[in-house]
Amino acid sequence: MEHHNLTEDERELASLVRQFAEQVVAPAAYEADRTKTLPLDVVAQMGEMGMFGLPFPEEYGGQGGDLFALCLAIEGLARVDQSIAITLEAGVSLGAMPIFRFGTEAQKQELLPTLLAGEHLAGFGLTEPEAGSDAGATRTTARLESGEWIVNGSKQFITNSGTDITRFVTVTAVTGDADGRKEISTIIVPNGTPGFTVEPGYDKVGWHASDTHPLTFVNARVPEANLLGDRGRGFANFLHILDEGRIAIAALSTGAAEGCLEAAVDYAKQRTVFGSALATRQNAQFMLARMQARVHTARLAWHYAARLRDAGKPFKTEAAIAKITASDAAMDNARDATQIFGGNGFMNEYPVARHFRDSKILEIGEGTTEVQLLVVARALGVA
Repeated sequence: MEHHNLTEDERELASLVRQFAEQVVAPAAYEADRTKTLPLDVVAQMGEMGMFGLPFPEEYGGQGGDLFALCLAIEGLARVDQSIAITLEAGVSLGAMPIFRFGTEAQKQELLPTLLAGEHLAGFGLTEPEAGSDAGATRTTARLESGEWIVNGSKQFITNSGTDITRFVTVTAVTGDADGRKEISTIIVPNGTPGFTVEPGYDKVGWHASDTHPLTFVNARVPEANLLGDRGRGFANFLHILDEGRIAIAALSTGAAEGCLEAAVDYAKQRTVFGSALATRQNAQFMLARMQARVHTARLAWHYAARLRDAGKPFKTEAAIAKITASDAAMDNARDATQIFGGNGFMNEYPVARHFRDSKILEIGEGTTEVQLLVVARALGVA
């Protein structure tokens, strides 16, 4: 389905990513999902194409683009493989973006070039067994002693944290108390730091090729200079990053919804039922029409939020609305596409089956639907 109101550069990017997705990503997707392995050769090609550097300035090795450009790429990848799309989304939004936004010049110069080239990945450790949206429940601690942070605690569901090319994770940790409240800061912990263990990956419902691990810290020591941003601003800074990430997840969701639509339309045209194509049946036509409407609405929602953000205007509420709308579209379209495919939709060799498993997390990750609804309710002045 066509994007509207794109610049010539944006249209070219969307076309380039679509071609890459069909020729490189899609053929590898089934086996990557089956073996639960992130195909690093595909990630390397994405890096060579400049995808990981899209929204960053050229001085750090970026492409000089914006969030909208990144989201176009994420949407295009998610059409065929959500695991690859989230690897890009998290690699940029959660890996490189915190360094770019809040890092010192020295940290940017040291860490950004290889991240933006796709040569390294990085993770962001926010969620804990007892804490996610509830920052006050954070239990991981970082104590400053003799010029070093000593980190203790655990994190869970951390994307891109355990690959062969993962360079570091940035973690939120309690670094003290301020007026009776926990002072939360962010600390950069390089992979391989003694006392930092990347635990075995999860057995997930979906996103099988995406790298996700629990992390454990037992007296993991890093230099004092590994503080990212101002002390005590860790959670506040991350919430800002999360708002942008919600637009990116909305774009990913839109791509997934469109992938389901396209597969369902093709199948309905080819599948013969009682002597005629399934697509000639009005119930199938109406189902496909609703799927199209969801894709269209989801795309409008993330486009609007991304344009606001790139124009420097407030976008928090619009980002929440985009994520609600698009994640619903992905989940609903995955269900309907599976129904169109019938028994074949229950077979993992068909991409709609993978979308059916993958899409549920879109209503949970980077802020649940319920959290988004709360954001919108607060904007209405009723929460």
